[in-house]
Amino acid sequence: MANLKITLTRSLIGRPATQRATIKALGLKKLNSSVELPDSESLRGQIHKVEHLVTVEEQA
Repeated sequence: MANLKITLTRSLIGRPATQRATIKALGLKKLNSSVELPDSESLRGQIHKVEHLVTVEEQA
């Protein structure tokens, strides 16, 4: 099963509360922080909601 490495690359200043909550739910806290999570449909949905704030890399 593939993992996804998600990195917060844009600031949350001025972003709606729903986007802030999604970033927090992904486990990201500070700018340039990264998490590695297993790929799933629900995770892809969360990433789609904040795709303009994060970068995603697929890990083997």
